[in-house]
Amino acid sequence: MKKQEITFDRFIRISATILLIIVVFYLVNYLSGVLLPFFIAWLFAYLLYPLVKFVQYKMHVKVRSLAIIITMLGVLGIMAGVVYAIIPSMIEQIDKLNNILNNWISQTTHSSDFGSYISQWVEKNQAGIEKFMKSKDFSEIVKTTMPKLFIIVGQTASIIISVIASLITLLYTFFILQDYEFLTDNWIRIFPKKNRPFWAELMQDVERELNNYIRGQGLVSLCLGILFGIGLTIIDFPMAIALGIMMGLMNLVPYLHTLALIPMAFLAMLKAADTGQNYLIVFGLSLLVFLIVQVISDTVLTPKIMGKAMNLNPAILLLSLSIWGTLLGFIGLIVALPLTTLLIAYWKKYVTQEKQQEVSPQNEETTD
Repeated sequence: MKKQEITFDRFIRISATILLIIVVFYLVNYLSGVLLPFFIAWLFAYLLYPLVKFVQYKMHVKVRSLAIIITMLGVLGIMAGVVYAIIPSMIEQIDKLNNILNNWISQTTHSSDFGSYISQWVEKNQAGIEKFMKSKDFSEIVKTTMPKLFIIVGQTASIIISVIASLITLLYTFFILQDYEFLTDNWIRIFPKKNRPFWAELMQDVERELNNYIRGQGLVSLCLGILFGIGLTIIDFPMAIALGIMMGLMNLVPYLHTLALIPMAFLAMLKAADTGQNYLIVFGLSLLVFLIVQVISDTVLTPKIMGKAMNLNPAILLLSLSIWGTLLGFIGLIVALPLTTLLIAYWKKYVTQEKQQEVSPQNEETTD
């Protein structure tokens, strides 16, 4: 195999390519907040497109816009049905918490009306309150508290922005589905003709790996949700089925379901207060269920299902999630496994050239 000489022109092209890749990564990271709704919309459009085709051609809804609206309403209806099935148990648990708090207040304050207790306490301690408000300590507290209040206001604003971003995502999804065939067939035109075969092959590989990832991760999430639901039901944990469903859905982004430990801690406190059990025992049992299911997922489900679907070692799975999550944020978590699989495949194909090395000895034997 002859080594190619590195000419000045070749060096400039390689340097420009590397610089372009760095700039693209920087821009994606910098604009991740703006690009996230668009990428999520593309993912939604990719998932909904078969349903839109079914509604348009099998159900004979000739107008594409109407087929998209029917599909979206159907999916939203299913999601609303799942939420409606969960909400009654959540309301019941919130009512229980309210009763427990009222009982605790009445026991500690010896008053059935918490508001009257507060007013009586203020009247008794009015002189001390006025003295405290005139002291330096109060002014220091105000100075340290006000920035935190502004942070809370900023977080509230970010929630409103998130809601607006969700609406923008739905609009993106609608317009992408409206011209899905045109966009998927003609995006290749942004590249020069000599480079189009490479990009076409790359996108075919991306689609294949994305299909494998969605099927594999969906199956893992389904199994995880069932196991969590069964385990939490066995220990008689509040909202066991709802938590199982929530953890299964959250696991569509790998390891995001660990955030469910926060509501688990809250529900454990609720059960402990309601039944009189030790909080550490209640939360410890729920944590034990979480750890057992997580071990089953990491040692059995993920290696068997995702290992076969993506052909990746579990350690590489975790490493890829960490790296891509750091580079691209939430977008990186979504695309981590498909991109890692593609990078490994293309590294073997173009850099180490393992396939060519495997074929060459066979060719030599045939020539002999």
